[in-house]
Amino acid sequence: MASLSAKKKAKVVRVKMPAEQTDNRRSEDLWLALESAFHEIQEKRSYSQGFDELYRCAYTLVRRNAGERLYNGLREAVAKYLANNVRPVVLAKTGDDFLRALNQAWKDHRKSMTMIGDIVRYLDIAYASLNNVDSVDKVGVTIFRDEVARYLSVRDRLRATLLSIVNKEREGGSVDRLAIKQACDMLESLGHGSRSIYEEDFERPFLAETTRFYKSRCQNYLQTMDSLAYVAKVEQHIDEEWERARQCLNESTVVPVVQVVEAELIGECMKTVLEKSSGVKHMLNNWMTEDLARTFRLVGRVQGGLQTLLDCVSKHLRDMGSAIVREEGASVSLIPRLIDLKSRVSQILRHSFQDDYSAEQTIANDFEYILSLTQNTPELLSAFVDDRLQRRIKCMTEQEIDRLLKKVAAMFSCLLDKELFVTSYTQHLAKRLLLGNSSSYDIEKRMIAKLKIECGCRFTHRLETLFKDLYTSDTITQEFNAAVSSCGMDLNKVDLNVRVLTTGFWPLPWATQTSNIPAVPGKAFETFRRFYLAKHKGRQLTLQPQLGSADMSAVFYGPWEEQPSSSREPNTPACEPRTYSIQVSTFQMCVLMLFNIHDKLTYGEIASETNIPEKDLVRALHSLCSGTCGPLVTKTPDTEQIENDHVFAVNDAFTSAGHKVNIQSTSGRKGSAPTSGNDAMARIDEERRYTIDAAIVKVMKSRRILSHDDLVVAVTDLLRARFTPSPVVLKNRVDALIEREYIERDTKYPELYIYVP
Repeated sequence: MASLSAKKKAKVVRVKMPAEQTDNRRSEDLWLALESAFHEIQEKRSYSQGFDELYRCAYTLVRRNAGERLYNGLREAVAKYLANNVRPVVLAKTGDDFLRALNQAWKDHRKSMTMIGDIVRYLDIAYASLNNVDSVDKVGVTIFRDEVARYLSVRDRLRATLLSIVNKEREGGSVDRLAIKQACDMLESLGHGSRSIYEEDFERPFLAETTRFYKSRCQNYLQTMDSLAYVAKVEQHIDEEWERARQCLNESTVVPVVQVVEAELIGECMKTVLEKSSGVKHMLNNWMTEDLARTFRLVGRVQGGLQTLLDCVSKHLRDMGSAIVREEGASVSLIPRLIDLKSRVSQILRHSFQDDYSAEQTIANDFEYILSLTQNTPELLSAFVDDRLQRRIKCMTEQEIDRLLKKVAAMFSCLLDKELFVTSYTQHLAKRLLLGNSSSYDIEKRMIAKLKIECGCRFTHRLETLFKDLYTSDTITQEFNAAVSSCGMDLNKVDLNVRVLTTGFWPLPWATQTSNIPAVPGKAFETFRRFYLAKHKGRQLTLQPQLGSADMSAVFYGPWEEQPSSSREPNTPACEPRTYSIQVSTFQMCVLMLFNIHDKLTYGEIASETNIPEKDLVRALHSLCSGTCGPLVTKTPDTEQIENDHVFAVNDAFTSAGHKVNIQSTSGRKGSAPTSGNDAMARIDEERRYTIDAAIVKVMKSRRILSHDDLVVAVTDLLRARFTPSPVVLKNRVDALIEREYIERDTKYPELYIYVP
């Protein structure tokens, strides 16, 4: 049997791996490629594969549902690199080199994460956003924060380095400001939009160190510097800290660091600085407006600083005013010095304190205090104005006049007793107007207008009425002169100028005794009286000679040459007659005209002929016997006192260089004291009783029930613009109103007042 052998071909069978294992292996390969690329990027090397291929790797991983693998792997790879390769390098450096190394590491990391982010962009789109996890860029910031910047040893060194560098610059050293700025920007970026990391790691320690630094500096400066140098140094430090914070630190740190400097160098010790001998007292004594302005700006930076400055200014200003009052006493010379002080302080208010309201109020209160140190300051101020408006103002320019009026108005605004000033001013103004001593009606009106601005029309109404009377008088006089001319009335060459005054508005003494006016001027006045009463029926017109004046023509023939006793020839004049125009008061005119018909008269005869009140007659005779150009009348005997039998005669030897001779009125006796303001004050007090009573009733009527203290405050506030009543006066007026049953005390609580309807 034959055997057949056949050769069969072997069959290869392939074993297929499961699909899941294939995908995992593929994903791992893709990750390894990406991991390698990430490392190369962080090492600043060119990655071996192209960008497009790496992008496809990341894209494929995400599409294969390996996004989480890629996301976590990326975090681990970056963190590992920073921990092993970056952190040790940074920690190996110290000082400025450490800061530069950290800034460079941050810069490199941001650049690396930008490149890595471009490669895994699809990871952000398809994985991070859908799974509500941080973007790759944010993850990169977080990793750097945890592994480098806020790693304990790095964080502490960074803080210490930054503070050391800042202190070095404060001490005058040179530092790299850009490195500080970059480090601060990094800390802010690590907060992902929040300032928490910047504040915790740097700002809070920085502000604490700033406090310590300037607290120490403050003590040193107080011991070694005067006030002006201290102020300049504080300004320098504030500018330096502001500039440093603006250039190097976060913008939000600028204000806090400046506030720390202000608190330590201004708030804590400015009172000590201001009270030094070189402080406010020195600045005010030498009127150092620029230094005061610098100090004002500086203290205004802290709460309560301005008040501290104003307290020092107030104390010294009151001391200065009190010293002036002690030196000058209650004399008119006090006013120019106080006006000068007020003017200088006003310049400080304007130029140094920028017209600050608090400063203005403080200075106003200080001058109220200074002006109240002497009771008659309002009268002295009025006398000062009277002197200026009579004589000295003629030599002043318009600008100087306006400045003077403003200064007077400013002083007036500080008077507590404005009514007393207005009363005295009205008396002075009335005399200026009637005696023709006012330099200018226009200036008088400007002064009244300024007073009106300060105190209102209720004070200036009487002043304005005086001018109204003058204008009315001028009109009436013109009408009278026209009537005289048209009717051919004979006034014996008397040129009459009449002032018709409204009773009650002119604060002048009215005549209580009818004097005998010489026939010629007396006839002229009677003619005017009839004319006036014909136009104004029902009115009364009373002559007030003590307020009038006269211009007389006087001829002097002497001295006389006496003939021998044996000669029958009369005495003859030794020179040519001399004619003068003499300006005298009405009473002086009455006396002089007696000598037209008498060579000699005794005092008793003159008094009998004229019926002039004794006080006024004595004053008139003294003036005639002691003129500045020589006596118009001689007296025998030549004594100061005037007796009833003393003889008076015209001084025929009188001569004067000028044609016009003005006979000034004098007081009756040498050394006689000026008129006291007590009478005026008594009249004002009497008038104020009714004003205070009305104010009390007005307040009680509106409030119904008030305690004594509240009533005093309310009434004082109501009357403050006019005057400030004393608590004693108010208490007396309240008691008077209780007696008159306008108010009553509460039976249960006696300190309460109740209005009685």
